[in-house]
Amino acid sequence: MNQAASALDVKAFGKVAVLMGGTSAEREVSLMSGGGVLAALRSQGVDAHAFDPAERELAELRREGFARVFIALHGRHGEDGTVQGALELLGLPYTGSGVLASAIALDKVMTKRVWQAEGLPTPRWAWLDADHQRREDLRAVPDGLGLPLIVKPPREGSSIGVTKVLGYSQMQDAVALAAGYDADVLCEEFIEGAELTCPVLGEGAAARALPVVRIEAPDGNYDYEHKYFSDATGYRCPSGLPPEDEAEVQRLTLAAYRALGCRGWGRADLMQRRSDGRFFLLEMNTSPGMTGHSLVPMSARAAGLGYEALCLEILRMARLDSTRAGTAAPAASAAPPPGA
Repeated sequence: MNQAASALDVKAFGKVAVLMGGTSAEREVSLMSGGGVLAALRSQGVDAHAFDPAERELAELRREGFARVFIALHGRHGEDGTVQGALELLGLPYTGSGVLASAIALDKVMTKRVWQAEGLPTPRWAWLDADHQRREDLRAVPDGLGLPLIVKPPREGSSIGVTKVLGYSQMQDAVALAAGYDADVLCEEFIEGAELTCPVLGEGAAARALPVVRIEAPDGNYDYEHKYFSDATGYRCPSGLPPEDEAEVQRLTLAAYRALGCRGWGRADLMQRRSDGRFFLLEMNTSPGMTGHSLVPMSARAAGLGYEALCLEILRMARLDSTRAGTAAPAASAAPPPGA
């Protein structure tokens, strides 16, 4: 047990479930994240256990006496407010953002609407619902956004279903791919430049941005393979940005995080346009990856926070929407709620 664990009474956490796996397209990544978190918590003396919602009903969490939940799920039915809502009903404190912030952040269209209302920079975009994906609709998108552009499903992560469209002839296939994951399709202006990410820990005025990570993927293609399985992707942390640019990325990240009502932890992805140095917010991840290739642990390490200490800190901040910020999360009773 290290110094971080000794500073906490890990026994006070009670029996902890690490939710991993699930039913989303990111199941494989979630299992890797959850496995890392589980091992880290156990190494610090936490009574932690794996729990896969794809194989077991969430009501079993109460029946089996779990007192707190670490959410290591990614994507739908894990990062979109649905699991958070179920845990609220069960009265089990959980890590990360609450129901509303989770639902908004996973939906990139809703996220952009909030950020635009707050005056935060995000690439120009077009939303194609199921009734506006005909050939004539698709041709109008590059006319408005220019080429190249990005086509993606708005409620998926890990670059799943994403296409960089170089010409009009690619639009139909790109939209069809994205629509295979989501009925709606998001088309986004392509920002040529450096890809950056910045994690956050905490809530409200107490939230703090961690060091920025600069991503250097082969040919600028930071896809699913290069995110989780390739050693060809380079990461710079410290980012190498001038101090004023690093500070600006952190400022934008905190503003984006607070605008969505996020809490606990998260990670913003951004681009810096090469032509003028401007920064643009792409998305907010409310249950970021915790794998061997993941960026939050990398950034935390640069700030002097090791993987085990990071997991403990995230777990410490677990709470319910109904629990006031700054108060301890209540211990859960082992008795199931009525009707569970």
